[in-house]
Amino acid sequence: MEQAYTVSGMHCGACVRRITSVLQPFAETVSVTLNPPRAVLSNPNTYATPATIQAAVMKAGAYTIAPETRSPSSIGSSTARQNDDGNALATYWPLFLIVGYIAIAALAGTPAPGETRLAAWMTNFMAGFFLVFSAFKFLNVRGFADAYASYDLLAKRWHAYGYIYPFLELALGLAYLFRFEPTWTHIATILLMGFSSLGVIDVLRQNRKIACACLGTVLKLPMSTITLVEDLGMVAMAGVMLLA
Repeated sequence: MEQAYTVSGMHCGACVRRITSVLQPFAETVSVTLNPPRAVLSNPNTYATPATIQAAVMKAGAYTIAPETRSPSSIGSSTARQNDDGNALATYWPLFLIVGYIAIAALAGTPAPGETRLAAWMTNFMAGFFLVFSAFKFLNVRGFADAYASYDLLAKRWHAYGYIYPFLELALGLAYLFRFEPTWTHIATILLMGFSSLGVIDVLRQNRKIACACLGTVLKLPMSTITLVEDLGMVAMAGVMLLA
């Protein structure tokens, strides 16, 4: 018999060893992996309940653990069915609402000298996007860093990057707002969001069920193709303005 759990907060080999050590008393054998962040207990003891396991893991550090209710393959097919039957609108309504308000507010900006109305809207939208999304991350920077480390390719290996990332978004938001060095701002956006999308692609490829950290830990939205569209959409807009 096996019990599978999703582990949040791991970001290195030391974390894997720490979680493995904590879980060993609960089962005959324990397997913990970083990518995906997962623990499997084979032949668990009778007292290996989710509550006791969670309590033990929390004592080991800033980790959380939750039982997997479905296999990775079923998660992927369920996500696809959810998107197909229209339930994604209800799931991602907070994200759509926030992006919609940013898009509307971006219409109010006055074009800078030599700037077209479309370019002005895209610049204002990018400013609002980065400022608002970084604000959500600043509400719980540690929680964001732990969540981001579960899928971002750099944050997995260098946990501090999760703490730096909100400041990078804030800097880009201010750069777009004040039209600071537009060329370099567009290039930085393409690099930042393009690299971030690689981690999302990796999660989608593996059909892993994890939370998206785009809005920090305040709104817990599942990772899906919508997250990838969000990242690549910003890359595309920055690319259009860079080439204009």
